[in-house]
Amino acid sequence: MKAGKKVIMIHVKDDLEKEEIMREIERLNLPAFIYVHGKLNSLKINIQGTKDEIREAMQKIREIQKRVHARLYANKRGFYEYTLDDIFRGAQTTVSAPILLKTLELMGEDVRFDGVKLKTSLPWGEIVELSRRMGDVLSQISLQTTRQIREVVIPVAVVYNLDPEEVLERLMEIGAVEFKEDKFKYELVKNKEQALEMIIKNLEDEGNED
Repeated sequence: MKAGKKVIMIHVKDDLEKEEIMREIERLNLPAFIYVHGKLNSLKINIQGTKDEIREAMQKIREIQKRVHARLYANKRGFYEYTLDDIFRGAQTTVSAPILLKTLELMGEDVRFDGVKLKTSLPWGEIVELSRRMGDVLSQISLQTTRQIREVVIPVAVVYNLDPEEVLERLMEIGAVEFKEDKFKYELVKNKEQALEMIIKNLEDEGNED
């Protein structure tokens, strides 16, 4: 097919939006040749390829623009919109969706998740930093814990700013988990909802004593 060329302009609010869009475009693995030139309040994008390649590239770029705008700027209801892939790519770490959602819930954030898109009042920079902290905690306890225990320990450690080992010790003290010597792992005695309720009550009672 005959090669062609298309030039599109994308207007941006600020340098952050410009940088995020450029970073996303750089990650695209498409047959079309794409060259991006950043201007003051816009991006000039040259696309070269066949008609189909150009159409595909334009569609991907428009999707990027929409996704970046949704995660950087809150809508009228005050919600930012993210995909989990974008969050974890930005944080350069990965935790499970239940861990992220429970952490946001414990923080008092308004959260809506449909399995693909996450809507929350927490801004982009803060949710990326939060995910990094969760990833750090996960790396400390992954070898000695089950998946369900992590869904209790990580949110509590991050939200209450505690060492994850201390959270595990507290959970043992209140009878929510036990350490299996033969498996070298902590396992839940209660279900994760009960364990979470017990550790939070323990922390709040201790706070009231102070």
